[in-house]
Amino acid sequence: MIPQKASVLFSKNYYTDKHVAVNQGGTSSGKTVAILQVLFSLACQTEGLVITVVGQDIPNLKSGALRDALNIFYGWPELQLMVKSYNRTDRIFEFYNGTIVEFKSYENAQDAKSGKRDYLFVNEANGISFDVYTELALRTRLKIFIDYNPNSAFWVHDRLIGNPGIQLIISDHRHNPFLSSQTKEKIEALQQQDPEQWRVYARGLTGKITGLIFNNWFICEEIPAEAKLVAAGLDFGFTNDETGFLMVYKQNGQLWVDEVIYETGLTNTDISARLNAAGISRHVDIIADSAEPKSIEELRRLGWKITGAKKGADSVNNSIDILKRYPINVTRQSVNLRNELGRYKWRTDRTGRTLNEPVDSWNHLIDPLRYVALNKLRSPGRVKRNSWLAPVPAKGGVITGMNLLV
Repeated sequence: MIPQKASVLFSKNYYTDKHVAVNQGGTSSGKTVAILQVLFSLACQTEGLVITVVGQDIPNLKSGALRDALNIFYGWPELQLMVKSYNRTDRIFEFYNGTIVEFKSYENAQDAKSGKRDYLFVNEANGISFDVYTELALRTRLKIFIDYNPNSAFWVHDRLIGNPGIQLIISDHRHNPFLSSQTKEKIEALQQQDPEQWRVYARGLTGKITGLIFNNWFICEEIPAEAKLVAAGLDFGFTNDETGFLMVYKQNGQLWVDEVIYETGLTNTDISARLNAAGISRHVDIIADSAEPKSIEELRRLGWKITGAKKGADSVNNSIDILKRYPINVTRQSVNLRNELGRYKWRTDRTGRTLNEPVDSWNHLIDPLRYVALNKLRSPGRVKRNSWLAPVPAKGGVITGMNLLV
């Protein structure tokens, strides 16, 4: 069964005769959707298959591949007739022919030794270790699909590409016929803001993302009960830009941050409804983008304690300077904030010289974090850490990239 709406990437993956199909692509190229369409098609055609989709962790799966899978399912009537049930708790599609499509994550290589499968899809592979991949690959009978954004070279480049049985498929947003022209223009605009990010996200070429602004952030599982709320931050968006809302806490000289909203198309009434649904108290101080006074006033009339950020001269760099002096702990479920922190970097000129100005992208949650820092925080003194609160370090380090051609 072939989907009616499919890009060229569907055919590239569906008809590959290689054991491993490596999908290296820029942002919004449609690679994840295409691979999921392939897996659903295979699930309908053959009985008794086990198909495993693997992500870095469950929050990443829920905000990425699993969300795409559910969108495909609800938009494909023929597929719905083939699916017996979907278990939301275990994240498993069960087909009438006995095939299952499961969405999982593995903590380590030992954990990955459990279970065998016919097809494997490693989603956003640069977030998964080679040891975990090896154990999964050894237990996959028929075919493996891999996708990722090529921020920098990693084990796929070092261990897989160029070897027998490996097909490399490079894609970018131009391969996605279902993408809006506004989104395409936004991606192409990166060429003027940062040529290196343009190579990675607009052309799907392996890059070397250097000059990241924040390297003082860590992943935590939850906000400690003892942490005190500092304030919430809000950045307005609508058509092309996401509305970003997060909560900022403080304890022992550290910041703890939790993402609440990251979504396009929200009116101010929608924002209010989202905050109510998330259980946000009306007494929370919300620091919002002062460039939107009308939106701030509308939310205030809806009962929210909201004020515009006081920015002042050089406010961007001042707020960054404040944030860089704190260890920042980001909850694991804050997937979009984690992605932004891994992309937010200084601008460079044509000679590659770093400028004292951030690239104006990947900042719809970082901006509200800055608003809180500028208006509610002061530079900390000596940081006191409790060993039992030691966070998990975020990924770091840069590996020189390879320039790959289609």
